[in-house]
This record gives sequence, C-alpha cells and structure tokens, in this order.
Amino acid sequence: MRIDIITVLPEIIESPFNHSIIKRAQDKGLAEIHIHNLRDYSEDKHRRVDDYSFGKGAGMVMAIQPIEKAIETLKAERDYDEIIFTTPDGGLFDQTEANKLSLKKNLIILCGHYKGIDQRIRDTYITKEISVGDFVLTGGELAAAIITDAVVRLLPGVLSDETSALTDSFQDHLLSPPIYTRPAEYKGMKVPEVLRSGNDKLVDDWKHDQAIKRTKKLRPDLYKKYLGEE
Repeated sequence: MRIDIITVLPEIIESPFNHSIIKRAQDKGLAEIHIHNLRDYSEDKHRRVDDYSFGKGAGMVMAIQPIEKAIETLKAERDYDEIIFTTPDGGLFDQTEANKLSLKKNLIILCGHYKGIDQRIRDTYITKEISVGDFVLTGGELAAAIITDAVVRLLPGVLSDETSALTDSFQDHLLSPPIYTRPAEYKGMKVPEVLRSGNDKLVDDWKHDQAIKRTKKLRPDLYKKYLGEE
C-alpha cells in the first residue's frame, strides 16, 4: 500500500510514522508513506496556499491552485483508489472504514486546514471525506496520522500475530474483553479461573460473553449495532 499525505504542516506528522509498527511496515516494504508539503505546489511567489473567502465569514480558505497541482502531479504517476479529505463534517471514521481502506492499494489524504478547502476541490477530486470525531482540530494532520495508523496495521504481515487485529475492539461491533497477565494473583486480586483452565472453548465463550457485557455497559450505541438494530 502507498499513502500520499498532502499537508501545510508536514513536520506535525513525520514523527508518528518513524516509530513502532508503522515504521516496521515501511521497513518490510509492506507500506509506503509519503508526505508532501502543499507549499511546494503553490505558484504564489510567497508560497501562499490560502486566501480570503467570498462572501462574509471569518478565517482563511485553502486555495484551489496548489491543491489541484499536488493531486494532479500524484495522479500522473499512478492510479489512486481514494482521495480522502480530513474534515470535521466528513463521515465518522471507525474500524469498519479502516478495514475497507486496508484493502485498497493507493490512497491520497488531503489534510484540511484553516476554515477548509475551496468547494470546487471537494466537488472535483475528493472521493471520500472523513472525520475522526465530532470536534475541531487545528488541522487535519493528526486525523491523517490516525487514519494511516489504523489502516496500515491491518495490512497482511504488518503485525507479528495477524490474528491480533481480528480481536481488537470494534471488530464485529464489540469492545475487547478484559485481559490479564502474570502473576495470577496480585495483592489478593486474582485472574478469573476460567482463563487458567486450559479449556479453549470455555475461554473463548467467556471472552465473547465479557465483550458483550462491556459493550452493552460502556457503549450502548455500539451494542445496538451488534444486535443489528442500527
């Protein structure tokens, strides 16, 4: 998989991709992550990428010219499955969306900034708009990092134990069950006996039951999805 990220502030998202699982994915050749400074595509002598909006309204808007040039330059080199725009009014990102994107080959992520981008870019180039929550960030860089991390870790061969991703929270609309490690007893607190029984079926049944109970208690909205009510 190749992910190209277009941003006004590349320094913000360089670090997350140089460590841990995402770095190993790149070292293994399983993922390529390229960060592009939008200012490099500006034809303005001061490398400006924003301008005032038409009509009344506070704040600046990302201009059409540098974004168009950046996207067209990338598209001339390869085909892209999705061109994603990170924006507070996009569709809410979740594990289901991460699973879908992990099946793609090439992605562009355009990081929103200022008050947003010229609508003509959204109408012409953007194929998917994504939000990471009902709140506003200074820019879309952190959202792009979240999306990239969630997607890349699902690629075959990235995790040493590929079944690990399948048991993460939100797979099948359930939260993960409680987990424990050694020692079996610590200051009077004991690991549930069933987890020490060695009976795989009992353990699996217990984990599934606990996942349902936790989801129902902590995320009733997610529990409704599990029941198929949404």
